[in-house]
Amino acid sequence: MAKMTGTKTPRTARGERTLRALLDAAAAEFGEKGFHDGSISGITGRAGVALGTFYTYFESKDAIFRALVTDMSGRVKDHVAPAMALAPDPVTAEGAALAAFLHFARDHKEIYRIIDESEFVDPASFRAHYEVTAQRIAQRLRHAAEAGAVRGDVGEVHAWAIMGMNVFLGLRFGVWEDGADLDSIARTANDFIARGLKGGD
Repeated sequence: MAKMTGTKTPRTARGERTLRALLDAAAAEFGEKGFHDGSISGITGRAGVALGTFYTYFESKDAIFRALVTDMSGRVKDHVAPAMALAPDPVTAEGAALAAFLHFARDHKEIYRIIDESEFVDPASFRAHYEVTAQRIAQRLRHAAEAGAVRGDVGEVHAWAIMGMNVFLGLRFGVWEDGADLDSIARTANDFIARGLKGGD
Protein backbone atom coordinates (compact mmCIF):
# COMPACT_ATOMS: atom_id res chain seq x y z
CA MET A 1 0.00 0.00 0.00
CA ALA A 2 1.47 3.34 -1.04
CA LYS A 3 2.28 5.96 1.60
CA MET A 4 -0.50 8.53 1.77
CA THR A 5 -0.15 12.04 3.16
CA GLY A 6 -1.82 12.45 6.55
CA THR A 7 -1.88 8.69 7.11
CA LYS A 8 0.05 6.94 9.83
CA THR A 9 1.89 3.95 8.36
CA PRO A 10 0.94 0.61 9.99
CA ARG A 11 3.80 -1.38 11.47
CA THR A 12 2.14 -4.79 11.46
CA ALA A 13 0.12 -6.98 9.11
CA ARG A 14 -2.86 -6.49 11.40
CA GLY A 15 -2.42 -2.75 11.13
CA GLU A 16 -2.35 -3.02 7.34
CA ARG A 17 -5.63 -4.94 7.44
CA THR A 18 -7.21 -2.33 9.70
CA LEU A 19 -6.08 0.50 7.42
CA ARG A 20 -7.47 -1.37 4.42
CA ALA A 21 -10.79 -1.86 6.22
CA LEU A 22 -10.98 1.87 7.04
CA LEU A 23 -10.26 2.89 3.46
CA ASP A 24 -12.82 0.43 2.09
CA ALA A 25 -15.37 1.68 4.61
CA ALA A 26 -14.59 5.28 3.66
CA ALA A 27 -15.15 4.45 0.00
CA ALA A 28 -18.57 3.02 0.85
CA GLU A 29 -19.47 5.91 3.19
CA PHE A 30 -18.41 8.73 0.88
CA GLY A 31 -19.65 6.88 -2.21
CA GLU A 32 -23.12 6.59 -0.69
CA LYS A 33 -23.44 9.85 1.26
CA GLY A 34 -20.81 12.17 -0.20
CA PHE A 35 -18.04 13.87 1.73
CA HIS A 36 -20.12 16.39 3.68
CA ASP A 37 -22.80 13.97 4.86
CA GLY A 38 -20.37 11.12 5.43
CA SER A 39 -18.97 10.81 8.94
CA ILE A 40 -16.11 9.28 10.86
CA SER A 41 -18.57 7.30 12.97
CA GLY A 42 -20.15 6.00 9.77
CA ILE A 43 -16.74 4.89 8.53
CA THR A 44 -15.78 3.15 11.77
CA GLY A 45 -19.19 1.49 11.95
CA ARG A 46 -18.79 0.09 8.45
CA ALA A 47 -15.23 -1.01 9.22
CA GLY A 48 -16.23 -2.62 12.51
CA VAL A 49 -13.60 -0.76 14.54
CA ALA A 50 -13.70 1.59 17.53
CA LEU A 51 -13.75 5.34 16.99
CA GLY A 52 -10.36 5.65 18.67
CA THR A 53 -8.89 3.26 16.12
CA PHE A 54 -9.68 5.75 13.37
CA TYR A 55 -7.38 8.33 14.96
CA THR A 56 -4.58 5.79 15.14
CA TYR A 57 -4.41 6.08 11.34
CA PHE A 58 -6.00 9.40 10.35
CA GLU A 59 -6.09 12.88 11.82
CA SER A 60 -9.49 13.85 10.42
CA LYS A 61 -12.24 13.14 7.92
CA ASP A 62 -10.36 15.32 5.42
CA ALA A 63 -7.25 13.20 5.89
CA ILE A 64 -8.96 9.90 5.14
CA PHE A 65 -10.68 11.44 2.13
CA ARG A 66 -7.35 12.60 0.71
CA ALA A 67 -5.85 9.19 1.42
CA LEU A 68 -8.81 7.53 -0.26
CA VAL A 69 -8.30 9.47 -3.51
CA THR A 70 -4.65 8.42 -3.57
CA ASP A 71 -5.57 4.86 -2.68
CA MET A 72 -8.13 4.62 -5.47
CA SER A 73 -5.60 5.85 -8.02
CA GLY A 74 -3.21 3.16 -6.86
CA ARG A 75 -5.88 0.47 -6.94
CA VAL A 76 -6.76 1.31 -10.53
CA LYS A 77 -3.09 1.07 -11.48
CA ASP A 78 -2.72 -2.28 -9.71
CA HIS A 79 -5.91 -3.58 -11.34
CA VAL A 80 -4.94 -2.78 -14.92
CA ALA A 81 -1.26 -3.76 -14.72
CA PRO A 82 -1.73 -7.55 -14.98
CA ALA A 83 -4.01 -7.19 -18.01
CA MET A 84 -1.49 -4.96 -19.75
CA ALA A 85 1.35 -7.33 -19.00
CA LEU A 86 -0.37 -10.09 -20.99
CA ALA A 87 -0.88 -7.93 -24.10
CA PRO A 88 1.30 -8.79 -27.12
CA ASP A 89 2.06 -5.19 -28.08
CA PRO A 90 1.77 -1.64 -26.65
CA VAL A 91 -1.34 -0.67 -28.60
CA THR A 92 -3.20 -3.80 -27.55
CA ALA A 93 -2.03 -3.09 -24.00
CA GLU A 94 -3.90 0.23 -24.01
CA GLY A 95 -7.06 -1.64 -24.95
CA ALA A 96 -6.43 -4.15 -22.19
CA ALA A 97 -5.95 -1.30 -19.73
CA LEU A 98 -9.25 0.23 -20.78
CA ALA A 99 -11.11 -3.08 -20.48
CA ALA A 100 -9.69 -3.63 -17.00
CA PHE A 101 -10.61 -0.09 -15.97
CA LEU A 102 -14.17 -0.47 -17.26
CA HIS A 103 -14.61 -3.59 -15.15
CA PHE A 104 -13.10 -1.81 -12.14
CA ALA A 105 -15.50 1.13 -12.60
CA ARG A 106 -18.46 -1.24 -12.77
CA ASP A 107 -17.41 -2.94 -9.54
CA HIS A 108 -16.47 0.32 -7.81
CA LYS A 109 -18.97 2.90 -9.02
CA GLU A 110 -18.22 5.05 -6.00
CA ILE A 111 -14.90 6.07 -7.54
CA TYR A 112 -16.60 8.62 -9.78
CA ARG A 113 -18.44 10.38 -6.97
CA ILE A 114 -15.35 10.44 -4.78
CA ILE A 115 -12.98 11.71 -7.47
CA ASP A 116 -15.51 14.31 -8.63
CA GLU A 117 -16.02 15.56 -5.06
CA SER A 118 -12.29 15.80 -4.52
CA GLU A 119 -12.23 18.73 -6.97
CA PHE A 120 -13.96 20.77 -4.27
CA VAL A 121 -12.90 19.00 -1.07
CA ASP A 122 -9.20 18.83 -1.93
CA PRO A 123 -8.34 20.29 -5.36
CA ALA A 124 -4.70 19.21 -5.07
CA SER A 125 -5.71 15.55 -4.77
CA PHE A 126 -8.13 15.92 -7.68
CA ARG A 127 -5.46 17.38 -9.92
CA ALA A 128 -2.84 14.88 -8.80
CA HIS A 129 -5.14 11.96 -9.59
CA TYR A 130 -5.45 12.97 -13.22
CA GLU A 131 -1.89 14.23 -13.66
CA VAL A 132 -0.40 11.01 -12.32
CA THR A 133 -2.71 8.90 -14.48
CA ALA A 134 -1.81 10.91 -17.59
CA GLN A 135 1.89 10.62 -16.74
CA ARG A 136 1.59 6.84 -16.60
CA ILE A 137 -0.04 6.75 -20.03
CA ALA A 138 2.50 9.20 -21.47
CA GLN A 139 5.36 7.07 -20.15
CA ARG A 140 3.88 3.96 -21.77
CA LEU A 141 3.48 5.80 -25.07
CA ARG A 142 7.08 7.07 -24.98
CA HIS A 143 8.40 3.57 -24.41
CA ALA A 144 6.23 2.28 -27.23
CA ALA A 145 7.51 5.02 -29.54
CA GLU A 146 11.12 4.21 -28.64
CA ALA A 147 10.42 0.59 -29.56
CA GLY A 148 8.92 1.65 -32.88
CA ALA A 149 5.50 0.28 -31.96
CA VAL A 150 3.66 3.62 -32.29
CA ARG A 151 4.24 6.92 -34.03
CA GLY A 152 7.26 8.86 -32.85
CA ASP A 153 5.54 12.13 -31.98
CA VAL A 154 3.27 10.81 -29.21
CA GLY A 155 3.22 13.01 -26.14
CA GLU A 156 1.18 14.65 -23.40
CA VAL A 157 -1.79 15.55 -25.60
CA HIS A 158 -2.16 11.95 -26.75
CA ALA A 159 -1.96 10.73 -23.14
CA TRP A 160 -4.63 13.15 -21.91
CA ALA A 161 -6.85 12.30 -24.89
CA ILE A 162 -6.65 8.57 -24.11
CA MET A 163 -7.28 9.18 -20.42
CA GLY A 164 -10.26 11.42 -21.16
CA MET A 165 -11.78 8.78 -23.40
CA ASN A 166 -11.26 6.10 -20.77
CA VAL A 167 -12.82 8.22 -18.01
CA PHE A 168 -16.00 8.95 -19.92
CA LEU A 169 -16.36 5.44 -21.29
CA GLY A 170 -16.10 4.23 -17.70
CA LEU A 171 -18.82 6.66 -16.65
CA ARG A 172 -21.14 5.83 -19.55
CA PHE A 173 -20.76 2.05 -19.66
CA GLY A 174 -19.26 1.12 -16.29
CA VAL A 175 -21.38 3.29 -14.00
CA TRP A 176 -24.53 4.23 -15.89
CA GLU A 177 -25.17 0.90 -17.63
CA ASP A 178 -24.75 -2.47 -15.99
CA GLY A 179 -25.48 -4.64 -19.01
CA ALA A 180 -22.93 -3.31 -21.50
CA ASP A 181 -20.35 -5.68 -23.00
CA LEU A 182 -17.28 -3.94 -21.57
CA ASP A 183 -14.71 -6.00 -23.46
CA SER A 184 -16.40 -5.23 -26.77
CA ILE A 185 -16.50 -1.52 -25.90
CA ALA A 186 -12.80 -1.60 -25.07
CA ARG A 187 -11.98 -3.28 -28.39
CA THR A 188 -13.98 -0.67 -30.31
CA ALA A 189 -12.29 2.20 -28.49
CA ASN A 190 -8.87 0.62 -28.90
CA ASP A 191 -9.37 0.21 -32.63
CA PHE A 192 -10.28 3.89 -32.73
CA ILE A 193 -7.04 5.02 -31.04
CA ALA A 194 -4.83 2.37 -32.67
CA ARG A 195 -5.18 3.97 -36.08
CA GLY A 196 -4.05 7.29 -34.70
CA LEU A 197 -1.22 5.89 -32.59
CA LYS A 198 0.16 3.73 -35.35
CA GLY A 199 -0.03 6.46 -37.95
CA GLY A 200 0.32 5.63 -41.63
CA ASP A 201 -2.74 5.21 -43.82
